[in-house]
Amino acid sequence: MGAFQSSPGQPEYVDLKEKTGFSISQIRVLHTRFKLLGHNGETLKRDHFNSIPDLACNPIRSQIIEAFFDRRNFRQNGEGPVDEIHFEEFLMVMSHFKAPSPRMIEERESVRREKLRFIFNMHDTDDDGTITLEEYRHVIDELLSLTEDLGKDTAKDIADAAMREVASTSMAHMEPDEFFEGITFEHFLKLLKGFEIELKMNVHFSIMDTPTFCK
Repeated sequence: MGAFQSSPGQPEYVDLKEKTGFSISQIRVLHTRFKLLGHNGETLKRDHFNSIPDLACNPIRSQIIEAFFDRRNFRQNGEGPVDEIHFEEFLMVMSHFKAPSPRMIEERESVRREKLRFIFNMHDTDDDGTITLEEYRHVIDELLSLTEDLGKDTAKDIADAAMREVASTSMAHMEPDEFFEGITFEHFLKLLKGFEIELKMNVHFSIMDTPTFCK
């Protein structure tokens, strides 16, 4: 994906509309936001996201930022991190926060799976297909970082207990000498069965002037 230069109605906008499902007006809003974040540059780097006030209050701020630089989230079957992103890549990541059409049941299930994959990728930091205990501990540390009366050992115990519960839920039966390597994506889907992530993980792009990640 290269540099993006277009105005509404030109082929580049139409192409992105087809790829992401965003309307031309939504793409215009997001392009404006992209240019503001990047100080009118053609790319965004991690430091540019520091200017988003809502991210400062989010306990998994670092995972959210890294998600924008993860090739797995560009809908191109890529792998590994990148140092900077162009508008098309930014738009592809933002499309994970788009709500499904309310009347399209098949689309809703597809959107749900994509959103859960996006969340899974955020925590599978080494891209090995599993969320390991160490990765899960890091998530717990981040989530509990704002609670000053909890120490590192307590956070570790909470993470270990939670992972044992996950193991007992996602694995029907484990032998005494069997090692729980981590949560696979299929386990992840089972654990969140019934949770309507496709309705909760959304941003209202038509009125957005700053991305909201704290809700």
